[in-house]
Amino acid sequence: MEEPIAEKADVIKQARVLGARSWASVVDFLTPPLCLSCKAPVTAGAALCLACWQNLQFIDEPVCDVLGTPFAYDEGEGAVSPAAMVDPPTWNKGRAAVVFDDASARLVHLLKYQDTQEAGIAMARMMLGAARNLLSETDVILPVPLHHKRLWQRRFNQAAFLAQNISAASGKPWVHDVLLRTEATISQVGLTAKERRKNLHNAFEVPPEKRSVAAGKSVLLIDDVRTTGATANACAETLKNAGAAHVNVLSFALVLQPTQLHIEG
Repeated sequence: MEEPIAEKADVIKQARVLGARSWASVVDFLTPPLCLSCKAPVTAGAALCLACWQNLQFIDEPVCDVLGTPFAYDEGEGAVSPAAMVDPPTWNKGRAAVVFDDASARLVHLLKYQDTQEAGIAMARMMLGAARNLLSETDVILPVPLHHKRLWQRRFNQAAFLAQNISAASGKPWVHDVLLRTEATISQVGLTAKERRKNLHNAFEVPPEKRSVAAGKSVLLIDDVRTTGATANACAETLKNAGAAHVNVLSFALVLQPTQLHIEG
């Protein structure tokens, strides 16, 4: 008697999983996984050793509900920092996984400038923890876009890679061509907060045919580093002008002292 089709499908699926695991074991044997940062042996790929992991400054609750900056003590759910009250951003809520420092910068540079996708996978995993409350209210995930000239130079958009991995892990859809960068602005590196805002004025757009993706939706905007928040502000303003109901911002690293303007964001 023939096996039911569903059982055959399960057998085939299990065989594929076992085959993939076997191949992964062969790869690990031939090329043992190493720490992304210091190259010490680790038990799995796209990971850090314990020492490098402990060097990261994770941003845990309690944090400002708007800026995602850490509080010294719990001020209650939805608490907002004085900085967010004095100069409120265009976005609704912001979160980040870690503080931007030498340890986190290594991962950022590996992904951004050396195309090390394993670093991006590790970063996305950490971002999922910081985004657990944001993802529950997310309708669509969008990456901060690169201008096509910058994309050609770098070969890929690191924010899009992070968005794709967060989407795969969370089940929330992501789209790469809704928010576009239409102005080839100069590098943000070395600019003051005021100069960054001016540099990004009218740099983004949502094409009319794509507005339905954002209209009335809660958008989760993804980037690798948030420095002064100028890029996130410009993107959030563009998305809200296109009809987005809420725009939340998630980054891997957050610069707590934006006077350290040696990286874009």
